[in-house]
Amino acid sequence: MPTFLIEIPHSGEMTECNQVIKLFIESGSHLLSNADWGCKDGVHKSWFVSDFDSKEDAMKVIPPFLRPNANIVELTKFSKNDMAGFADH
Repeated sequence: MPTFLIEIPHSGEMTECNQVIKLFIESGSHLLSNADWGCKDGVHKSWFVSDFDSKEDAMKVIPPFLRPNANIVELTKFSKNDMAGFADH
């Protein structure tokens, strides 16, 4: 099953930060327990990594209000041999 990184940005406005946190709490999904936040360091985004069947399935766990700005990236681990093959090309 593919692994995806989900990034959900929001503005640094305190009201939007609080609104996003509230949406995460209300979602009741594994978003809340597995999200990492950059707000304390001035980077107003949350990230989490999880396995899904597709990007579409990953998008479904994001609260609808946050979906338009969310970024979903399929992650791949390459072996040393894979990387050596890439270098040869």
